[in-house]
Amino acid sequence: MDTATTSTGAAQPPLRRWLGPLGTARWWDWVPICQLGEQHGPLIEAHLLALGDRDRYLRFGYPATDERIRQHAAQLDFGRHELFGIFNRRLQLVGTAHLAYADLSRSMCEFAVSVLPHTRGRGYGKRLFAHAVRHCQNRRVDQLFIHALSENTAMLRIARGAGARLQHEGGESEAWLQLPPDSVGSHMTELVDTRAAALNHLFKRQQELLRWSLGLVVDVKARLAHLRGIASQ
Repeated sequence: MDTATTSTGAAQPPLRRWLGPLGTARWWDWVPICQLGEQHGPLIEAHLLALGDRDRYLRFGYPATDERIRQHAAQLDFGRHELFGIFNRRLQLVGTAHLAYADLSRSMCEFAVSVLPHTRGRGYGKRLFAHAVRHCQNRRVDQLFIHALSENTAMLRIARGAGARLQHEGGESEAWLQLPPDSVGSHMTELVDTRAAALNHLFKRQQELLRWSLGLVVDVKARLAHLRGIASQ
C-alpha cells in the first residue's frame, strides 16, 4: 500500500495523509456536518426526492421511483443506521451520508452518500466521507465498506484517495477501507466539529425564523394597506 514520509521520517498511512488537510482546514473552508435523527425524516425524504434519475441510479444502484424513495425514508432505522447531513442557509439538506452497520458487533460499516447537483464541486462528498471515517474510527469500527456501480467514478475516486482497496466485478465495484485505531486527537476533532456544527445549525434556524417573521410583517402591512384602500372607497 502506498505510504508517504513525514518530517520525522516515519511512514504515514494513506488514510492519515488524506484526512490531514481536511482535519486542519481553515475556518472559512470548514463545512458543518450534523447528525440526523428521526425528526429529520421528512428532510431526508425531500433530499432524496430532489435527486434526478441519474443520481438516484448511482445512489441506490437502480432507478428508484418516488414511491420507492418514500418507502426507503420511512424504513430508516436510526437505531441501527446513522445519518449525517449538510444544511444550506434555508435548512434544506444538500448532502447526506448513510452509515449502515453490517453486523451486531459493529466491526464493519457500509457507507453511502448523495449530494444535490447544484452544490456539486464544493467537496461535500469528500467531507461527508471524511466525517464518516472519523465517526467510525472513534467507535472502533474495523472496516468501512462501499458498494457502488463501477460508473460511480466520483465515489470510487474518493475511496481510492483515502487508501481503500477496490475490487471490480462487471458493472459493480466494492471498496474496503481499513480504519486506524481511535485516539485522543480523533475524539477531540469529532467533538469540536460536532459542537460547532450544532451551533451553526442553531444560528441558521434563528436566521430562518427571523426571515419568516420579517415576511409576516410585510404580509400584514400589505393586507392592512389593502383594507385601508377598500375602506376609503
